Amino acid sequence: MIEFLRTPEERFKNIPNFPYEPHYVEDFKGYEDLRMCYYDEGPKDSDEIFLCLHGEPTWSFLYRKMIPIFLEHGYRIVAPDFFGFGRSDKPVKDEIYTFDFHRNSLKEFIRLLDLNNITLVGQDWGGIFGLTLPMEFPNRFKRLLLMNTILATGDFEISNGFKAFREFMSRTPDVEAGRLIKGITRHLTPEEVAAYDAPFINAKYKAGIRRFPQLVPTSLDAPGAEISRSAREWYKNEWTGESFIAIGMADPVLGPPMMQILRGMIPRCPEPLEIQEASHFVQEWGDIVAKKALEVFKL
Repeated sequence: MIEFLRTPEERFKNIPNFPYEPHYVEDFKGYEDLRMCYYDEGPKDSDEIFLCLHGEPTWSFLYRKMIPIFLEHGYRIVAPDFFGFGRSDKPVKDEIYTFDFHRNSLKEFIRLLDLNNITLVGQDWGGIFGLTLPMEFPNRFKRLLLMNTILATGDFEISNGFKAFREFMSRTPDVEAGRLIKGITRHLTPEEVAAYDAPFINAKYKAGIRRFPQLVPTSLDAPGAEISRSAREWYKNEWTGESFIAIGMADPVLGPPMMQILRGMIPRCPEPLEIQEASHFVQEWGDIVAKKALEVFKL
């Protein structure tokens, strides 16, 4: 049995601009002890599903500026909180958090909800995990909408900004999520900062925050690197869908150099949308990104 913590619901009482009802799944194969939260908005019979995957150290609140744009066009939005984040259960032991633990949970999530006609919307870990999923479900995915992320194949040099971030996180076991995000997203209000902090009462709730930077595959033999290389080959040889990339140009971690590497991995990927003032958390400019993506996709 996996030991976990569950953030009390009262922590989420005053979340600004995120009026969406949480849903829960508790019957994942292989995850029977844990409850995952997800948000499911828009018509269930929509021809288009936007699967929004967050990163580190955020949760689905990150998508509060993109969800309304997709809803305005009549589409369905599904946004899970990874285990260890948001309203989802938080395994206590750091060693529970592995690449496969999270990737497999997303595979089970897609199967359980029987999601089809998917546009993958991913940033940070939302892309690192998410980009390995279409080859598992080639008939379920139609499009990629990507922001400041990478397919971590382990055979190219990761940015110095990421290396510095990983080192910082390795010696900061009780980092404040809201303060970290505010540091490079200056326009956040105190209420928004508090919303990013809401899931994490103390250090015991932050195993996911601690572990995620250490899990990024940066060498050939790192867990997750081989499956990411398989995904890269699949995109090269099999991917027939559309893609759209937005780059937060002020991001030292997964900014322009990393995103150009990623663009080179995805066939027919058009010129990216460059947002000069945006840093790592590009969804904080999400209304701009969502509108432009729908325009490019002709949706």
